[in-house]
Amino acid sequence: MQHVAPCSGSDLRPHPHRGDSEFCLRRGEHLPAHQGLQGNGPIAFSGRRADVLKDFLVTIICWLWFLLGGILFFLWRYVACALFVKEPEARFQRLNSGFYQVFFGLVRFLAPSHKWEIAKEVRAIRSAVIVCNHISYLDPLLFIALFERHRTIVKTRFFKMPIWGWIIRKSGYFPAVGEDRFTGMMLEQMETMAGFLHDGGNLFVFPEGTRSRDGQLGALNRGALKIARLCKAPVYVLRLSHTDKLFAPGKCMFQTRVKNTITLKIIDRIEPDYEHDKPSTAMLEQRLRDAYSARVP
Repeated sequence: MQHVAPCSGSDLRPHPHRGDSEFCLRRGEHLPAHQGLQGNGPIAFSGRRADVLKDFLVTIICWLWFLLGGILFFLWRYVACALFVKEPEARFQRLNSGFYQVFFGLVRFLAPSHKWEIAKEVRAIRSAVIVCNHISYLDPLLFIALFERHRTIVKTRFFKMPIWGWIIRKSGYFPAVGEDRFTGMMLEQMETMAGFLHDGGNLFVFPEGTRSRDGQLGALNRGALKIARLCKAPVYVLRLSHTDKLFAPGKCMFQTRVKNTITLKIIDRIEPDYEHDKPSTAMLEQRLRDAYSARVP
């Protein structure tokens, strides 16, 4: 049987005959912060397995907020608005925004190695169509948290979900496909879109329609650009970076231990002279592509 030497004195380093989660302590030596016994943030572990455990626990806490937090702190407010407010759309949107503000507060607290840099100019956008690249499930949730008055385009399958489908209908969100029973809903939202934008609301969309797995801009859906032309609204082109390092496509857990900076900034503002020189949808799309291709990191 192989003899394993015991640790001696005050020593902290991996032993050659032991797993990477066992350490000896050697005087005068220090491990890098990411290898020490204390991690960053309120949930601190050491070792590879413990790191995975931290990701798992953070993910569970976030899901608990989605389920229990939504039911205990927000569902009754939605019901009250639906029953007692004559036009509840704006109230529903503000409730959605508040719910996700709490969610991202939890994420920032539990995953402090991810830094957030959101330009002040982004937060100040009003009465506009906002177009952004799409790299993570977190992207639309972030935009809902940022803008209290908002509409967006949602996949039709979400409208069929209990409770959640009711909330997004009351919030004035668009179905992605205006077919069958969704035709009337889409027409209703289109009829009120100009007034919504005029009153300071934002329509944010991810024109690729799905998350990019390679960071490149995919095929674009022109729907948002058509709405901008119809409502004579400015188009803000935004670039969002590195949310996929926090919650990656195809993964089921948050990646809490990565040192990462998430950024959101304006890369172009398209405000044509709609009265005298109205651009075509194709021209707006080309301007959009030019904005992204000129500023690829």
